[in-house]
Amino acid sequence: MATTDDTELEQFGDTLRGELIRPDDQEFDDARAVYNAMIDKHPRVIARCSDVADVIAAVGFGRDHGLETAIRSGGHNGAGLATVDDGLVIDLSEMTGVRVDPEARTVHVEPGCTWGDVDHATHAFGLATVSGIISTTGVGGLTLGGGHGYLSRKHGLTIDNLVGADVVLADGRLVHASEDEHADLFWALRGGGGNFGVVTAFEFELHPVETVVAGPLFWPIDALEETMQWYREWLPAQPADVYAFYLIHEVPGDPFPEAIHGENVCGLMWCYLGPEDEAEDVIQPARDVAEPLFEHVDPMPYPAVQSMFDGLYPPGDHWYWKGDLVYELTDEAIAEHERFAEVPTPKSGMHLYPIDRAVHAVDGDETAWGHREATYSMAMVGVDPDPGNAEAITDWARSYWEAVHPHTVGGSYVNFMMDEGEDRIRASYGDNYERLREIKATYDPDNLFRINQNIEPAG
Repeated sequence: MATTDDTELEQFGDTLRGELIRPDDQEFDDARAVYNAMIDKHPRVIARCSDVADVIAAVGFGRDHGLETAIRSGGHNGAGLATVDDGLVIDLSEMTGVRVDPEARTVHVEPGCTWGDVDHATHAFGLATVSGIISTTGVGGLTLGGGHGYLSRKHGLTIDNLVGADVVLADGRLVHASEDEHADLFWALRGGGGNFGVVTAFEFELHPVETVVAGPLFWPIDALEETMQWYREWLPAQPADVYAFYLIHEVPGDPFPEAIHGENVCGLMWCYLGPEDEAEDVIQPARDVAEPLFEHVDPMPYPAVQSMFDGLYPPGDHWYWKGDLVYELTDEAIAEHERFAEVPTPKSGMHLYPIDRAVHAVDGDETAWGHREATYSMAMVGVDPDPGNAEAITDWARSYWEAVHPHTVGGSYVNFMMDEGEDRIRASYGDNYERLREIKATYDPDNLFRINQNIEPAG
């Protein structure tokens, strides 16, 4: 068992510009708390880093003292793999610098940033890069897992827009990974998760994105079958400017009208990137297939759609999710979505995110992301603020997923996985898994970075 005495911890703390937080410290409980309140872990020590030198020192301390070491960035990590019991948490949440180069159309982002931090900086120049659908999501975790969101049909996955990264390796070296430097590591970072080192800076390509036409459209739940069948035919035929993910939800409280609170609905969440005066022509077919129960789709700044649901999902809720990648929405699979009716809490739902067009323009072996042939990324998400409902949301998400899983690719977007074991990780990376193991053996042969969706080193 790894041991550390008070003197060693004090010496370690003296090397940091940031804070060293221990269980006896007043701020410990706040520091150990993560976005998903279902996760309740007690690290031995938390190193809240201020800069790259702190990260190098923390990696060395964890390695040299045999401590299980978790890396925490700035966002969600629903699976709870950003913390650890009786080990070291390297906390990057204070490293939040963002620097935009508007001429090169790139942005340099530190690992503690959320996508809201990035959007704030880039929107001033009418630019954006591919992120998720909630602005409180962390840049580090979403990127390293692959990343998809409102811009994906036009601009690909987040990793398709990553042009470089600074990485602290398990041996303490700082390297830059790109197409020209440590190209094998760069390949692995693009979808391989936090297995290969601690990323201390990301550089992304930016695209002109300013005002979008966005918002939700809900149909009554009894229109589920006909609207999902329509969606599977309609969306793939649309140009890349058209993005809409399919959802099934119970309508929660604010910001929705009181008249539909508690209603089970299906619908679309729009983000149209094309000319504003053509948006009505894009949306009208959704009104024609079934009469909407509710609609609020308007022009808005891109950061507004990114942050639209931040208030609905604050830190401190209990979360359990299951995901899968989907190639085709068969009639049999659509029928299984009727199981949503058993949903136990208003914040729980199913989202079906399109990952076609620009995502499919990248070959399956160009990045670590598995299953480029998939058309959708699906998530069953159980959410509730009441810890007494934790079992109910977990059972619902699992049983719903088990019903639909036989109709999927078999693997998942790794950011939509809980701690599910090697078989699921292997299935999610598919043909890229063995290459990832070889690269892991090169950069982290002792598997120091294993508190993640872990890829064990080859050999």
